[in-house]
Amino acid sequence: MTRRNFIASAGSLAAATSVRVAAAAPTSPVTKVPATTIRRIQADGVNVFYREAGALDAPVILLLHGFPTSSFMYRELIPRLADRYRVIAPDLPGFGFTEVPAARNYTYTFDALAGTVKAFTEALQLKRFALYIFDYGAPTGLRLAMVHPGQVTAIISQNGNAYEEGLGNAWAPIQRYWKEPTAENREAVRRELTPEGLKTQYVYGVPNPERIAPEGYTLDAAMIARPGNMEIQLDLFLDYASNVKLYPAFQQYFRTSKPPVLAIWGKHDPFFIPAGAEAYRRDNPNATVQFLDTGHFATETHVVEIATAMRDFLAANVR
Repeated sequence: MTRRNFIASAGSLAAATSVRVAAAAPTSPVTKVPATTIRRIQADGVNVFYREAGALDAPVILLLHGFPTSSFMYRELIPRLADRYRVIAPDLPGFGFTEVPAARNYTYTFDALAGTVKAFTEALQLKRFALYIFDYGAPTGLRLAMVHPGQVTAIISQNGNAYEEGLGNAWAPIQRYWKEPTAENREAVRRELTPEGLKTQYVYGVPNPERIAPEGYTLDAAMIARPGNMEIQLDLFLDYASNVKLYPAFQQYFRTSKPPVLAIWGKHDPFFIPAGAEAYRRDNPNATVQFLDTGHFATETHVVEIATAMRDFLAANVR
């Protein structure tokens, strides 16, 4: 066989093989995942950064993050909901990529955060929405719900506390700071906010810590390290006492307005312990309570389970 004939023969064989493989390969539809868009909007004198996905005319889910995170914590949750819902996750003032101009003279309190979120919903013309509240997002979002109960179609509380019995022992240094806001007690809280301390908040109580990707706590540490941001965080820790004082008002809102509630909880959370999830049933006997075998940042390890629970819950409770 000449070299030319060998090459021609080999080419024919390859072509035939290619045809056979192509014919044998199964055809499967490609599932379209809605793209998440990065946006900014002026609200309350603040340049609010937010992530959004889903159809503009779909039912809205407003995701509110906690300390020390940002909308980045919802990067895996948003696309798992956006085929059916319009999902919106803003960065609160002092967090993530939201920018507060110095001339705004912003006072970092939970009343102020709630005021900015209210202005944000008005800027986007959101009339009704389900609330996903986590950590700091709970007292922020519940302030909004308490003032405008008709806007809130449902509440998903993921380690979002509204009961004193839900406060774990990890709050001890912060509670001392509330009682005695001295420079010494402020420094004691500051010492907990090192990069290693933030990582511990992510991995504590997680059976398989290697499942926690480093991007979340690394970004959080970088954001806190920005000039002036540590003082913002310490101010908010001090003001958290105002949330505890409002717990009875939040509970009255649950009893009066009776919003559908899904309390889905990392059961090893040292900050907001399982009793805080169970307590929702006291004021709303129809509240659904579900525990996950993880810690505080449940979306880092159980985002599939959370998305599935949310879809079932919202399908049954929100029209």
